Amino acid sequence: MMLHPLAYTVRRLLVDTSLLPAGSRVLVGVSGGADSMALLHLLAAVQGEFSLTLVAAYVDHGLRPDESPAEWACVREAADRLGIEHTCAAVDVRTAAKARKMSLEHAARDLRYQAFTELERKWNTDVLAVAHTADDQAEELLLRLLRGGGRKALAGMRLRSGKVVRPLLGIRKSALLAYLRDEAIAFRHDSSNDDLHFLRNRIRHHLLPLLEERYDPGIRRALLKTAANLGEDEDLLELLLDGQWTTVVSTPPPAAPNPVLYRLDRRAFCRLHPALQRRLVEKLLWLLDSTAQHEQILTVLSTARAGRTGSELHLSRGLRVLVCRDALDFSYPKGKGAWRGRLSAP
Repeated sequence: MMLHPLAYTVRRLLVDTSLLPAGSRVLVGVSGGADSMALLHLLAAVQGEFSLTLVAAYVDHGLRPDESPAEWACVREAADRLGIEHTCAAVDVRTAAKARKMSLEHAARDLRYQAFTELERKWNTDVLAVAHTADDQAEELLLRLLRGGGRKALAGMRLRSGKVVRPLLGIRKSALLAYLRDEAIAFRHDSSNDDLHFLRNRIRHHLLPLLEERYDPGIRRALLKTAANLGEDEDLLELLLDGQWTTVVSTPPPAAPNPVLYRLDRRAFCRLHPALQRRLVEKLLWLLDSTAQHEQILTVLSTARAGRTGSELHLSRGLRVLVCRDALDFSYPKGKGAWRGRLSAP
């Protein structure tokens, strides 16, 4: 059977990038919307050539009870026609958002990926394929710019981030809609995508069209080019950081009662370029499951450069940083959880 031209595009991507090596078991995130339904069918079209095992996964966020059953039915019926296994998971976004004091959008994303991680274990899959498009990339860049993102953030989403792959990242949504029409593939509309309470939707429906109409009709291409250029710079910086990591950061052997999880060599750290210093601190905070916000990173930076021996930093979730003459020692003295008090008496 002849492949649709868009399926050829996806096939070429897989050949050129090895994004999905032959024999991969792929969990495909499918919401029932246009983008994810296109992703499911495009991967199914090349499944045989690459010996892929696909599992369609739907996550019900509990936010739209009037729409979710029809979405899951759409996903299930499509998977059945394609001969693909399918599964679903339910999460309670409202409760999580309230408990964690975060936005519904943020909580939905966190819980969705947590659900995907559990489904990956259950189905023994190698990667998670999601349906982010070139339009999503342009919106994401503007969103991160408005939130004050640095170089790494403005590099945008990548084709692969850990176990997450984005085969449609270079494809416009208009091309996906044309493909769905050509192939008579049904999909569902998510009404939350029209809710202007969410900043992303205001960017999608207001800001980007305004920029295209009044400033530059090629703004999306320009944003994608910026992301691609910064992405290449990020790859180089990551290589440079990898080369310096073990010189600056060590993991001392456990010692009671306050095991140091990571030790940062202050002299070696201060010899690094400031760009690598910021990246190193950010990566270290991520590894410690702490908040890697700009202010936190700057605080650790200034402490490493000029902190007074014996002083402490009190970071999020109970993370303590003890300032030694030649090092910064990172630990959770009382586990992960907020607490007051010093590691030792002043």
